[in-house]
Amino acid sequence: MAPDPKLRSARLPSQKQVIELLDGEFARAGYDVEDVVIDADARPPRITVVADSDDGLDLDAVAELSRSASELLDRIDPDPDRGARYVLEVTSPGVDRPLVTAKHYRRAQGRKVEVTLSDGTRLVGRLGESTDDTVRLVVPAGGRGGSAAGGRGGSAAGGRGGAGKYTVRELPLSGIAKAVVQVEFSPPDQRELELAGRSSKEGEA
Repeated sequence: MAPDPKLRSARLPSQKQVIELLDGEFARAGYDVEDVVIDADARPPRITVVADSDDGLDLDAVAELSRSASELLDRIDPDPDRGARYVLEVTSPGVDRPLVTAKHYRRAQGRKVEVTLSDGTRLVGRLGESTDDTVRLVVPAGGRGGSAAGGRGGSAAGGRGGAGKYTVRELPLSGIAKAVVQVEFSPPDQRELELAGRSSKEGEA
């Protein structure tokens, strides 16, 4: 595929170039390059690197990764008089990022999510433990979330959900069409967190 003329005229690297350049260094530091967004129309142009890890991304990590990324990107065109002038930003994934890989589900354990199954069924529950093939979802027992999770969507994993308050469902990742983390405005229920494999302290963090 031919290079984007906007990137070429602004002397900006392509998304592929940035990912290939940063991926190894970020991995050695314990982080994954989730995405790279290049905005050649911004003034100045902006390169945004989205990174993540099992422990998230704190301010110290952002600062360190930003320094590494800046040094590596400078090697593409080390002449400051000919190189592009752009803003480099390293950030964590937004809360509305869809969960796609098994790694995404693992890192979102304990979070409230909205799940759309392959048959169109929509569920809202809290993510529990996951494997490469399945994910456990804590849903209200008897409510819309609990009943929607039944049938073809997944199997019940026990009915001990706090006097019947919650049910744990095991869903195959192959049967999930879309999953997005939800913003929460109130503290999670303690029993719900326990079923998700998280303590109340972790849920509030």
